[in-house]
Amino acid sequence: MSERSHEGWRRAPVRPVELLKPDPQIVRAGDGTIYVSERKQLAPYPRRITEDLIRYAQATPDAVFLADRKAGGGWRTITYARMLERARRLGQALLDAGLGPQRPLAILSGNDIEHAALAMAAMHVGVPYAPISPAYSLTGGGHERLRETIAATSPGMVYAADAEAFAPAVQAVMPDIPFVADTPAAGAAALERLLDTRPTGAVDAAHEAVGSETIAKFLFTSGSTGSPKAVPNTHGMLCSNQAMLRMAYAYFQTEPPQILDWLPWHHTAGGNSVFLSVLMNGGTLYVDDGRPTRADIARTVRNLREVSPTWYFNVPTGFDALIPFLREDAGLCEAFFRRLKMLWYAGASLSQPSWDALQELAVRTTGMRILIGSGLGATETSPAALFCIWPQETAGNVGLPIPGVTLKLVPFEGKYDARVKGPNVMSGYWRRPELSKQCFDEEGFYKFGDALKPVDPDDLTKGFLFDGRTAENFKLDTGTWVSTGALRMALVDHFGDAIRDAAIAGPDRPYLGALVFPRQPDEARDPGYHARLRGLLESFAAKATGSSNRVCRLLLVEEPPSMAAGEVTDKGSLNQRAVLANRAALVEELYAGSPRVIGLPGHGRGPHRPQG
Repeated sequence: MSERSHEGWRRAPVRPVELLKPDPQIVRAGDGTIYVSERKQLAPYPRRITEDLIRYAQATPDAVFLADRKAGGGWRTITYARMLERARRLGQALLDAGLGPQRPLAILSGNDIEHAALAMAAMHVGVPYAPISPAYSLTGGGHERLRETIAATSPGMVYAADAEAFAPAVQAVMPDIPFVADTPAAGAAALERLLDTRPTGAVDAAHEAVGSETIAKFLFTSGSTGSPKAVPNTHGMLCSNQAMLRMAYAYFQTEPPQILDWLPWHHTAGGNSVFLSVLMNGGTLYVDDGRPTRADIARTVRNLREVSPTWYFNVPTGFDALIPFLREDAGLCEAFFRRLKMLWYAGASLSQPSWDALQELAVRTTGMRILIGSGLGATETSPAALFCIWPQETAGNVGLPIPGVTLKLVPFEGKYDARVKGPNVMSGYWRRPELSKQCFDEEGFYKFGDALKPVDPDDLTKGFLFDGRTAENFKLDTGTWVSTGALRMALVDHFGDAIRDAAIAGPDRPYLGALVFPRQPDEARDPGYHARLRGLLESFAAKATGSSNRVCRLLLVEEPPSMAAGEVTDKGSLNQRAVLANRAALVEELYAGSPRVIGLPGHGRGPHRPQG
């Protein structure tokens, strides 16, 4: 079809898709607290994760459940029937090894069919498993994060796909724990040997004993506001959350999802929302071996030429990396949008320029807009709690509670502190009773640590906007509170494609500054680029209403945020605390002044002089 004007996509219809129509109930308490819940009752759900694996292995035995690429080759696939057979064999092997709640299975490597088979086996027979970020094992050093996770869960067996790559970490941190890998090397037993195990009646008995309170897995928080904590995800938490998603994504009930996804399974979005929504709706998950990085995005592009998803999830940096390829290749666009019913973003707010670009591409390719959704959740909530699943023209709305969840909004510094309750919410952190008490309020609501504000204060049914992490907020030396998360999102959105991300500096300082990460590190040395940023900084400051949202100085940072140093969470969002702590010298330079500082008039390169 012909090119449309930049804003022409707004007039296009939205591609039809069957979704839950929210019907919120709102109750206001006398102290200003607000309770929001969905009037529709949560549908019944199974008590065990692998009930659906059994169901689809019987109903559609030859349907492909998972596909992956091994060592850059073609797609490997496994059907529902074959996965159930592997789960039973491996389940027997785990029982024979004496694994259980106090001796779970630890999986150190990333997403592939073998990882999935061990996960299914463990959950099938009531053995918890702990998927752990591969970076904890592969980044060298003292493996402090790996030590924390192993100490927290005390595994009875550890698996990694590549024995040679993971052996140094295993030998350094857990030399006495049985080690299993794809091949018998570096002291590891071969996974194939476990697959040779014949299942007995013990597998069926163990499966029958699994209940809603049985722990399915331990997931570790991303550490965005502290060290990782082990979150026990029970079968009841996961099954109820999938029932919530199934009601929200109503079209999954009649159209098994086809999904291409890279998000790591040791994170709740990839391992729960994506992986389990495929399993529990009889769909197919293609494991994307790409990543939203300059080095790996080409793999995602290659995979999208071969797989046309019906639902597509990514973090904002992932969409930013993909958009240039979609713009340049009409064939890729056609493959991407052919069957797509919904785009979903999480981990951080999608910038408005990226939102507009995706809709423009969708309309150019199909003549229709694609619904772009988002929500709010946490590792502690399995993760979905709030969803925005109705058409929007701007990014940022995290929606309303999904069926079964009650949202509690407590007045806090001119906004609302968000808390939730539901069958998808954990009962507490593993072996951390004192910390567990702190994260629930007097009514038993889990405290997100997130602030929300209504899209429309006069009509709460329009949903809510994320308004920053309450744990990241700080005061200037004047005592003025700064809503860090909301300000950071506004800054990144205003600067558009000029920057990739930013960290807001300023606790106990007279005014705000920011460490800014350019999209291309070599831009930091370009005077023309500096001039562009200065203009954007001045136009951003012109919209400020006071010192709490006026950023006065920028300092360009050439070295990108490091996942190994904890500056980027596993879901791709910036860990502001870690960036400022790790780059304290740059923060000092920002306020002391240097030729590299870009400032507003009166806030140039010299030591800080508060004005205005």
